Amino acid sequence: MQTVDAAGLGIGDDHPPRIMGVLNVSEESPYEPSVFDDAGDAAEYVDTELVDEGADIVDVGLESANKRFEVLSADEELDRLETALDAIASVSGDAVFSIETRYHEVAEAALSRGFDMVNDVCGFADPEMPRVCAEHDAAVAKMASPPDLERPGAVEEVDDIYEALKRNGLTDKTIVDPAFGGWSEAKTLEHDRETFRRLREFRGLGQPILVSINRKNFLREFAGRSTEEALPVSLAATSMAVERGAHVVRTHDVRETRDAALIGEAFARDRVHTRDDVSVEELDATTPRETERHLERLGIESDVAGDTVVRVFEIDGLSPDDERTLSAAASDGGATFVRGTTSGTLLFGTPTTLQATRAAVESPSDAVGAALDAVVSETE
Repeated sequence: MQTVDAAGLGIGDDHPPRIMGVLNVSEESPYEPSVFDDAGDAAEYVDTELVDEGADIVDVGLESANKRFEVLSADEELDRLETALDAIASVSGDAVFSIETRYHEVAEAALSRGFDMVNDVCGFADPEMPRVCAEHDAAVAKMASPPDLERPGAVEEVDDIYEALKRNGLTDKTIVDPAFGGWSEAKTLEHDRETFRRLREFRGLGQPILVSINRKNFLREFAGRSTEEALPVSLAATSMAVERGAHVVRTHDVRETRDAALIGEAFARDRVHTRDDVSVEELDATTPRETERHLERLGIESDVAGDTVVRVFEIDGLSPDDERTLSAAASDGGATFVRGTTSGTLLFGTPTTLQATRAAVESPSDAVGAALDAVVSETE
């Protein structure tokens, strides 16, 4: 996993989760407490509500990325940049300042005049963006988007999100963002939930991961909460996201999100081990699909992904004859079947051996067939 240095702030597995607070200088932005048109007021907000509460990064937005609003031109963003520059010059606290933009001209101007990194909401749809960031040796968050400057985040399926993040390449200092939220009419809450379930796959890109899940619809609908009431579900998801490998959490609720992220970190796997100058990273792959992402990253063309993850299933309700059938099939398929001393059985193996176990039973009883079909469906 690549570690990114963002103006001296380390981001990656070797560092604590980083919190990105938000400052908006756009009147369209929906979260009013973070919106300012006066540089002094903005600076005070950054110091007291963001940096003092634990923000490592302050992300400054010049316009709302909400699809309901007209997209500003690069010149219009540049007009608003002056307020942002005046604000960060007045901040007394220590933070990395990120400019949220889709245009390389705006990124160039911001990085030349005091900003430290870029948050590209259109995922390098402007092909000059990676060049500008590389020339300034600046970290850049790349949000998954179509190759269209007017459609930030408008990608629905997880596989397409993954491919969008690869489009136009990755700099050495790229942080990937899978773009949670309703960025297009076609994107559903289930799309976001599937992306969250499969968050570990994005580690296959080899870059740190940023998530922006604060008070998002795909979370609050579970609890039936309004945006104002949705902080608890956001914090629960924050801990889960960090445990699954996220490195940066973008939020309007800095203090609470920091605490939730630290809990996620405390119970996450210790993935990286270094001994005698040799680094060993446990890739934390829980499905063959996650392994396939790492194989692709390393340029390995192989069908071994199904042999890399062991799954364990407890099966009840089998007759003695069914147990004997399943035991023989597991032996033929390369899986392992064991009986409990009182009741219940365990079947475990890699997806490849479990699928071979299913294939080894030509005419299973209803119970054996149902059990193996359920097992195979969970390994695909």
